[in-house]
Amino acid sequence: MEYKFTEYFEKEVLRKRPYLKKEWCVRVMENPLKSEPQEDNRFRFWGKIDELEGRFLRVITLRDKQTIHNAFPDRRFKP
Repeated sequence: MEYKFTEYFEKEVLRKRPYLKKEWCVRVMENPLKSEPQEDNRFRFWGKIDELEGRFLRVITLRDKQTIHNAFPDRRFKP
């Protein structure tokens, strides 16, 4: 599947979280531990990222589930 990234992700998210890698977001999208709808026709996906010391990454997409809009380590996520 071909994933895209919003301008917000490219200009803001990566600037604020320079340690994040796009390939981690894609990895979460391709094999999520959990996913659920979110308000504003967006979707949340979680996955474990070993490179983040085993923490969980939350990835937010637009309604198409292919355009990644936001991502961040989620300290509160419990698998």
